[in-house]
Amino acid sequence: MNNLSEEIIAKFLMGKCTEEELIQVNLWIKESDENAHKLFRMEEIYHLGKERHALSQKRMDMAEKSLYKRIAEEEAKRNRRLTIHRWMKYAAIITVILLTGTGISYWIGQNDLNNNWMMAVASETSVEEVTLPDGTKVWLNQSAILKYPREFSEKERNVYLEGEAYFEVTKNKARPFIVKSEAMQVKVLGTIFNFKSKKSCNSAEATLIEGEIEVKGNNEEGMIILSPGQKAELNRANKRLTVKQVDARLDAVWHDNLIPFEKADIYSIAKTLERFYNVKIILSPDLKIENTYSGVLKRKDSINSVLKSLKNSIPINYKIVGNSIFISAQTEK
Repeated sequence: MNNLSEEIIAKFLMGKCTEEELIQVNLWIKESDENAHKLFRMEEIYHLGKERHALSQKRMDMAEKSLYKRIAEEEAKRNRRLTIHRWMKYAAIITVILLTGTGISYWIGQNDLNNNWMMAVASETSVEEVTLPDGTKVWLNQSAILKYPREFSEKERNVYLEGEAYFEVTKNKARPFIVKSEAMQVKVLGTIFNFKSKKSCNSAEATLIEGEIEVKGNNEEGMIILSPGQKAELNRANKRLTVKQVDARLDAVWHDNLIPFEKADIYSIAKTLERFYNVKIILSPDLKIENTYSGVLKRKDSINSVLKSLKNSIPINYKIVGNSIFISAQTEK
């Protein structure tokens, strides 16, 4: 195979190749380094065009995060309660952002304006640890946002989450701890659990490690009380709230800078690494997709270091060209 049709290349760049066409692409890449470099260059040009097209949305996202950080910094400097008038000013700014469809209205409700709120924002590349006024410890995964009061009320301890976080809640039976998100909420007395709810995902989930929690959908999807080792998952499309048994600690090892895998095939592993390291991974058709792997990987500074560790457990070869990685089966000696 010396040439690959422009039609197949275009479909590959748009992610619309059939399985047979993907095999042709991978065989063509393996023929020579020149082919691999050529495809990677075309892919970079294609994604650059997409990035320029989406530039306005990215700017809006950056403006939104910048707003949160400015609010948090101002609160820390002044070290005093914000007045309702001041919060209405911020609410007006956020309303402008809402008109673009970012959907942040859940963060500041009318009942929240009487309290002095703080915000913690994790960066896109690291985990952030936060200690709440009651001593509860929270680890925020990449890009997660947590909103919480300087002082909890006498009746409840309410916080608001966008993204993924790991909670170690200080016990207080008189004041339930409630984590609210856009899709669902979790109510606890004192426990350890992982909660993930992102606007970009079709589902929200809560996994219980220790204690007991009550999980409830925000749109009358139902309520479930979890025991340790159970995960509640809310499907936003069909509005179903379900529960299943899992290895709960695997869902939360990210807060120790670990990447978990549970019965994952090479495709699932590749998708996870793409998300963590913002790279494009191309898999060779000679990889055995029926094999699955369970365990954890230590999160490292570079994808190259992770792939070296992965190679000790999975028989693979890999080649890195720019932001793209080609993974093939390890040849037997």
